[in-house]
Amino acid sequence: MHVKRWFVLSIFTLALCFASVSGGLAQEKTDPLSGWRPAFDPSGAQYTYILSNISHPAMEGVAVGYRIRDKVWERSDGRLFVDFRPLAQLGGERDVIGKLRLGAVHGMLSSSVAAANVAERLGIVNLPYVVDTFDKLEAFRNTPELWEPFRDSALGKGVMVVDITNYGPYGWATTVPVRTFDEAKGVNFRIAQAPVNTDLYKAWGLKFTVMPWPDVPQALQTGVIDGLDHTAIVSNITKKFTIAKHFTELNYAQGLFVHLMNKRWFDRLPQDLQEILLNVIAEESAAAREATRRQHEEQLALAREAGVSFHPLSAEDKARLINLAEPVVSKWGERIGPDYLQKVRETLGN
Repeated sequence: MHVKRWFVLSIFTLALCFASVSGGLAQEKTDPLSGWRPAFDPSGAQYTYILSNISHPAMEGVAVGYRIRDKVWERSDGRLFVDFRPLAQLGGERDVIGKLRLGAVHGMLSSSVAAANVAERLGIVNLPYVVDTFDKLEAFRNTPELWEPFRDSALGKGVMVVDITNYGPYGWATTVPVRTFDEAKGVNFRIAQAPVNTDLYKAWGLKFTVMPWPDVPQALQTGVIDGLDHTAIVSNITKKFTIAKHFTELNYAQGLFVHLMNKRWFDRLPQDLQEILLNVIAEESAAAREATRRQHEEQLALAREAGVSFHPLSAEDKARLINLAEPVVSKWGERIGPDYLQKVRETLGN
């Protein structure tokens, strides 16, 4: 009798344990951010900084939001909580930019493509072969005569440009090999919803489809598009390489997140918290840019191991792309400021 009771109790206990583990696994599957929860209780914070982003913190340029959160909490002794919301929890970028201007959202790690809607000067980093390498990006960020006009360009809209992080150099992820510029003419590329990208692909004479990012997986699977204008980091982490098994290394621009902040909200912070917040953002953004260099190489290696073929573009083809894009650079330079564009290009060696 006792043995039977013990057996029943054991089975019941195992069932409870299994249910608990299963529930935990299910929660992890339904909550992709479960591993990034804070190790502290933020309910006692005097101030909260709501920070938005549309992407996944598996990317170093996005995970920086959580590192900023933790370090600000530590240095402020729990007075300021950075409430970081990646994966478009607060909406798409255009919607969040509107909320940022109103102060409903206090900050965002905005894609550089979307940030150009706040101030046209911010679009300089999207121009082809201007700020196109990791080294040039660091030089751009750390040279005051280049950085400060960029940093201050949105102040008239009530928005501060605080810093930048990145997600690697742009290229083409394709379902067929694209080893030359001529081979690219047979591919239909998905490009971002940005006028500068449209102008660029028209200048290059390539087929393209402007498409929201959430529509890309199905479009690749069904053959609506057979190419994708993006970075290797994003292509691998978001599983686009499972379909598009080739990557052409154009390296024409760095994928960037521009850290925007509502100035009115910032001005209301006590001065010591202002200093803590800006210092931490600067430190962690610099560390994230360095980590992105490593992540780029790591993701290339992982993609190669999974069977993705990488194709460097020849010097001749790169020269063709640069020459064809020059009218686009000149057109957008008029909006950005031709003198500023010239200074950036000369300083960075373009």
